[in-house]
Amino acid sequence: MAGTGKAHLRDRAETLVRVEDLVMEFPAPGGKKVHAVSGISLDVAEGETLGIVGESGCGKSTTAKAMIQLPPPTSGSVEFDGTDITKLSPEELRQMRTDLQIIFQDPISSLNPRRKVGEVVAEPLRVWGPSDKNEQRVKVDTMLDAVGIDPDVARDKRAHEFSGGQCQRISIARALVLEPRVIICDEPVSALDVSVQAQILNLLEDLKAKYNLTLVFIAHDLAVVKNISDRVAVMYLGKLCEVSESNELYANPAHPYTSLLLGSSPEPDPLATINLEVVEEADLPSPINPPSGCRFRTRCPRATELCERVEPQIQKVTDNHYVACHFPLVEVEDLDETAVSALPQHEGK
Repeated sequence: MAGTGKAHLRDRAETLVRVEDLVMEFPAPGGKKVHAVSGISLDVAEGETLGIVGESGCGKSTTAKAMIQLPPPTSGSVEFDGTDITKLSPEELRQMRTDLQIIFQDPISSLNPRRKVGEVVAEPLRVWGPSDKNEQRVKVDTMLDAVGIDPDVARDKRAHEFSGGQCQRISIARALVLEPRVIICDEPVSALDVSVQAQILNLLEDLKAKYNLTLVFIAHDLAVVKNISDRVAVMYLGKLCEVSESNELYANPAHPYTSLLLGSSPEPDPLATINLEVVEEADLPSPINPPSGCRFRTRCPRATELCERVEPQIQKVTDNHYVACHFPLVEVEDLDETAVSALPQHEGK
């Protein structure tokens, strides 16, 4: 039951990136709007990896890109190291972009096919320095070597001469060459084979430790997010459902949608029991005209009239686990008594 609230946000002094009430809307035919993101609040501590998961179209990539102003949000604030970057002038934002980089989903199309790999990785240095060509070459070679690409082999080749996994490594090298503090990873392994995915994920973990990176990792593969993330945020139709420490979320999902996502992940066991009680009969609602109240109510087996009228607020489950649901799957501190009485078929909380 997707909702709003800021109960899950930590103290500003503990976080490097802080997003509050982020809204992203896009024009649609007939004067309507696509409500891609509706009031998201998130934070990321320095050195932490925040995973954002959800179905395609839930707004996770839009949220991440808006965090680095690609494009700027319709409303809301995005603070980086105490500065609200939504209020910066174009030149001030340009100066700050060296600390905020992105790895795109499609590794091949994100690289200029007309330029050699050495030129692609060196391009940020031509803008920000060092201006000395030899210094640039040394730094490019260092970054390529750090991501497992032989600079002597790759420097004078073009992107089409490499595999998808190699192109993604080159993209990572380009993102690292300016020594950023935050990297947005927009589904960086979804277009790769499983074996290559593991290599890229291990590489990101190694680089995170080596360069003290802070990562925002977007994915729809729950297994991938569990392995790389310290904290996970679950989104549905532009809203937050649940925020939790990674292991806690997978062990004790509190939101019906999170449980649905976990239940939909294939288990590599031919004898595994299939859960036929999973309810997913309703059609996906449109972000142009999202449901009132809780946006997940049209697909939720626990939904009542309350869910139609009242949007749930994020509530505390444990110190590192929060959920936006009137009728969560686990016990919640200070659960609204109105919600409990509205669901007599469920005992207690």
